[in-house]
Amino acid sequence: MTEQTSIIPIFFCIDDKYAPFLNVALSSMIRNASKDYTYHIIVLYDELSDENRRCIEAFAGENVMIRLVSMENRLSGITDQNRLRADYVTLTIYFRLFIPVMFPEYDKGIYLDSDIVIPGDISELYQFELEDNYIGAVADHSVADVPQLVNYIENGIGIETRFYINSGVLLMNLKKLREAALEQRFLELMNTWHFDCIAPDQDYLNVMCHGKITYLPADWDAMPTQGRAHMECPKLIHYNLFAKPWYYDNVQYEEYFWDYARETDYLPHIMDIKTGYSEEDRASDSECMKLLLFRGEEIAGAKENFRTVFNEGKEKRL
Repeated sequence: MTEQTSIIPIFFCIDDKYAPFLNVALSSMIRNASKDYTYHIIVLYDELSDENRRCIEAFAGENVMIRLVSMENRLSGITDQNRLRADYVTLTIYFRLFIPVMFPEYDKGIYLDSDIVIPGDISELYQFELEDNYIGAVADHSVADVPQLVNYIENGIGIETRFYINSGVLLMNLKKLREAALEQRFLELMNTWHFDCIAPDQDYLNVMCHGKITYLPADWDAMPTQGRAHMECPKLIHYNLFAKPWYYDNVQYEEYFWDYARETDYLPHIMDIKTGYSEEDRASDSECMKLLLFRGEEIAGAKENFRTVFNEGKEKRL
């Protein structure tokens, strides 16, 4: 094993609101990661307090390097900020699209959302072969049983639901994505067509990379899904959309989150967040979900959307 192959770059994108949950994610990841590798953990952030910075940097160790990178003023080319999906979203969702060009020293890397825990060995995720594909990801099973979202994906995005990936866990072929100028292509599409979509970063990645994706095993992006069987040994759990154990009781896989949260200094703060999550907050979540489904149906029926533009040959994929 060379020095280069022994290094695993792992990227997160956060702001102050998600700093406590990043600590839980890092605690779980470092506890279970193989000691045979060195982990370069790069955190792209938009507004991060000194206290949160110190807590994140405290994870540095013998085989863990922590690097914090401010994204202030880097995304001035994004003009469609009003078209974000209904739940909590900031420009941080777009940061992952700029990772390849920002970090030319890496040819391969992992991107992870911060609302996760990792009971498995993250080095195993890195070992999946991408060959000439741009990304590796897990098909988003959380949408498969929601008719409105299936309609949105197939008629709004123009992809079969079984091929629609979740962008919260990405194995990235950074070299190929740089060669394809991912960030430039994204900005061109967004600022030319002003696509309306309900999961902006995820939808753009699905459309641009379709046909060049390695589909990873479902246990590397297990998402709480009502009515779905409990996965016995998930390697990575992603508390996607509104299914957050720090807001709600009886969330699938919640026991994993609290196990790792107890190892962090943020546990009292996270408990306060849960205690303070009001009935009004829950009602707002319900309304946001209804709005998301309504907008999905509208976009699916629009004359101009991802599906019509790409299917009619007006644009090409990466």
